Amino acid sequence: MRLSRYFLPVLKEDPAEAEIVSHRLMLRAGMIQQLAAGIYNWLPLGFRVLKRVEQIVREEMDRAGAIEILMPTIQPADIWKESGRYEAYGKEMLRIRDRHEREMLYGPTNEENVTDIFRRHVKSYRQLPLNLYHIQWKFRDEIRPRFGVMRGREFLMKDAYSFDYDFAGAKRSYEAMFVAYLKTFRRMDLTAIPMQAESGPIGGNMSHEFQILASTGESEVFYDRAFEELDLSGEEIDIERLTGLYAATDDKHDPARCPVPPERLKKARGIEVGHIFYFGTKYSAPMGATVMGPDGREVPVEMGSYGIGVSRLVGALIEAFHDERGIVWPESVAPFRVALISLRPDDAACAALAEGLYEKLEAAGIATLYDETEERAGAKFATMDLIGLPWQVIVGPRGAKAGLVELKSRASGERWELTPEALLQRLAA
Repeated sequence: MRLSRYFLPVLKEDPAEAEIVSHRLMLRAGMIQQLAAGIYNWLPLGFRVLKRVEQIVREEMDRAGAIEILMPTIQPADIWKESGRYEAYGKEMLRIRDRHEREMLYGPTNEENVTDIFRRHVKSYRQLPLNLYHIQWKFRDEIRPRFGVMRGREFLMKDAYSFDYDFAGAKRSYEAMFVAYLKTFRRMDLTAIPMQAESGPIGGNMSHEFQILASTGESEVFYDRAFEELDLSGEEIDIERLTGLYAATDDKHDPARCPVPPERLKKARGIEVGHIFYFGTKYSAPMGATVMGPDGREVPVEMGSYGIGVSRLVGALIEAFHDERGIVWPESVAPFRVALISLRPDDAACAALAEGLYEKLEAAGIATLYDETEERAGAKFATMDLIGLPWQVIVGPRGAKAGLVELKSRASGERWELTPEALLQRLAA
């Protein structure tokens, strides 16, 4: 993509309303724009990152055996009244009426809706286990939305729902999602620490929240360093050991009762980005979601719920990966992989080398943002550092005469002078 044709409204100054790093950098890098309190437009650069994060989440859900569907944002109040949550949920739920005065709501979550889908179509234990998920926008009317996409009112969320015949099956489904979450965050270069948690308004009695480590995180967490040493590449993963590892936020950590030896206990700051719940028949029983068992008796199915804040993850990634100059994207989620910078578009040799290299990068499938504008060099570098693409390829008049370009790692600052051919080989490796 040529920068001259791209929409990238970067800001030179820090926005006054931004309280945390991710909010400040997302606004400055032209990723988002506030429309109303807690509601944001996702601009091109931010939307590309959002889609990269979403795709990783989707792939790991598919790999774990979950099946993607899409449920609407607007739901009828009737199904929430069946479960007993319509009045209990509180003012965070946005309640509306349609033109026929039917009570509706903008979904803050989807337990009722997915249970209704299940009860209409699944009748036998032989059709289980089943895990349905979608990636959809939610709305919760937070009393004080703040911190940009980290605590907005409208947000993109992946929510999955498992259905099993008995507790043993529900536990297996829960454990499969537990491992899938660790793999999902690992693919984004994040260290995720799962810890036992309260279930809140969703309900349930087996629950973990996933905190990713970030120096600017909102919570202090204590954990066994074994989490940093996990090998998630094999087929056989010791789930009992995984779920038994110690982790706690500062409000629950008791040094006197901590089972982890001091040399293995780590302390860091974390940001919650995911939550998984087992809640048994909390929804299936009142809503009549039953299956016929092998003995001919109908039983309500055992259910679980598994959420990841996809849009929140974008902010959390920035909290984990930034420096004093701007964002430092991991390659797995970067909006473009390469920033190609032509220092002198008015120099014939420089322009020819940069143009030819841009065509080759695009042909090789390497997503590239090409700055061929007349902007001064210092401003070009500042913009590319701000938006944080993993690699910067710099083409200047001196190098062009020698047939060389400079490759710079945004994360480490290391630089190499390479021929265009060597550059392409390196980026393709």
